[in-house]
Amino acid sequence: MAQWTFLTNHAHVLMCVAENPNVRLRDVALQVGITERAAQRIVTELEEAGYLEREREGRRNSYRLHTAMPLRHPLDINHRVGELLAIFARPSEGTVAASTDE
Repeated sequence: MAQWTFLTNHAHVLMCVAENPNVRLRDVALQVGITERAAQRIVTELEEAGYLEREREGRRNSYRLHTAMPLRHPLDINHRVGELLAIFARPSEGTVAASTDE
């Protein structure tokens, strides 16, 4: 029997980034339970949709979340990503300050 969860892999990736803006995609993949390639695809989709920004710092990436962006499903459109993260993510020191409200 296939397992299912209430939150998508996209939400789980966002939570990983909120908890550690310098997280490696290899670690995101392990935490979410997906391949590194899937984690990379999700980060790219989130970046293209404006939910996060990726900045190269040497050999690593650093991420900045846009917490004022709305959730995407029509039933959730009146809620913001920041609301979801406030409930589920455990931000590291400074993560909240690094988040961008638009």
